Amino acid sequence: MIAEITTDARQRMVKSLDSLGANLAKIRTGRAHTGLLDHVTVDYYGCQTLITQVANISLVDARTIGVQPWEKNMVGKVERAIRDADMGLNPATNGDLIRVPMPMLTEERRRDLIKLVKSEGEDAKIAVRNIRRDANGSLKELLKNKEVSEDDERRAQDDVQKLTDRFVVEIDQMLAVKETDLMAV
Repeated sequence: MIAEITTDARQRMVKSLDSLGANLAKIRTGRAHTGLLDHVTVDYYGCQTLITQVANISLVDARTIGVQPWEKNMVGKVERAIRDADMGLNPATNGDLIRVPMPMLTEERRRDLIKLVKSEGEDAKIAVRNIRRDANGSLKELLKNKEVSEDDERRAQDDVQKLTDRFVVEIDQMLAVKETDLMAV
């Protein structure tokens, strides 16, 4: 029973960390990378579809993403979807190829992005702490039902706390890497 609770908590904390990584990847750093457009959706015959499923995304150069829709009639819709994605990008169509230049980040914009990164990190830490709370509640329930001894429950709570501390440190490391990435010119 205790092993199941700690394993479940560990798996949920890993998912929180993965979610943070995905959210941080969406925050642009001034350099072009194809993953920046992964979450953009396009109206594809009345159905919202990821841009990666209707177009080929590649890097034209270090500061430009190239998007080439597989169907000619999708060029305008893909361009509009990128513009409406609220990422500060201004795509330009050149025949079948949509060029998405990455604008330079100003110092003020970098500071705003760092605030956003810290907010995402705090949300991830809150999620990890909530998982710890749920696991400890389950352990207390086992103790209340006399399914485990007090010593076993205390050891399991210590294990869950160590797990929580480890994931909080990993979150801090991810945030530090993203902040240095944002501040690099």
